[in-house]
Amino acid sequence: MPITERPPGPATDWFPGLPPATGVDSVPLRLICFPYAGGTPSVYRGWGARLGTGVQVVPVLLPGRGLRLREQPYTAMRPLARDIADALVERELARDYVLFGHSMGALLAYEVACELRERGHDEPRHLFVSGSRAPHLYGDRDDRTLSDADLRQLVCALGGLGDDRTVAGAYLDRRLPVLRADLTVCEEYRWIPRPPLACPMTAFSATRDPIAPGPAVEAWRSYSSGSLLHHHLEGDHFFLNGPSKLSLLREIRSELARLTDEPGEPAPDAPDRLPTPKREPSWTC
Repeated sequence: MPITERPPGPATDWFPGLPPATGVDSVPLRLICFPYAGGTPSVYRGWGARLGTGVQVVPVLLPGRGLRLREQPYTAMRPLARDIADALVERELARDYVLFGHSMGALLAYEVACELRERGHDEPRHLFVSGSRAPHLYGDRDDRTLSDADLRQLVCALGGLGDDRTVAGAYLDRRLPVLRADLTVCEEYRWIPRPPLACPMTAFSATRDPIAPGPAVEAWRSYSSGSLLHHHLEGDHFFLNGPSKLSLLREIRSELARLTDEPGEPAPDAPDRLPTPKREPSWTC
């Protein structure tokens, strides 16, 4: 699969549903959210209600899925981070912003932050990394070369198929090409030494996550010259879709409250829409 070296479409493709920039900030803070391998923006549905009116949740839609299904997915980190940075600048999102990413999304969020800094733009006001080893610890897996059956079994073992494995497995079978492309992005990634980011960071790990165990997540500490707060939650690799989702959102809201005038506790009447296997298998979110 060839590396995509140019933006596969206009910048609006990256942020589905985001209204055009007006030049006037009506939202004080934007939370840019990056998906995990094979993921789509749907995992972040409902986050806005949980995080408060002072935060606008902006999920990133990568090529090869959703409305961009016909586009070739990226297979290398550098062009992907570069083109997302282009889109953020074009949509006037590279200021007063926060980044969140899970697994591959955490690595991508870090690389986008570094890319923007190198161009002279503001760093994020906060970086959230979830379910991801520190960047220098990547490069020791080769999951993209697994057979379809073995790759399906790996996703199942990581908790990505939920309870109804037959239904969720059908989703996975249709998305194996984009999943392999995303795994290639991660597995061929090699960290380039550079100064730590100045922004504070929050890292999340899970008790039963073999991909990103606690010590490997703690290693993010050297990537910020500010503070790093590490939360170790209950769950597997896809803990952000499971019972620990509310704890995750509560901690995110608490940190964002430091940057806005919003209270730190979740709204008691905010709906919590957990994905169900028939509607949103975890790995596709």
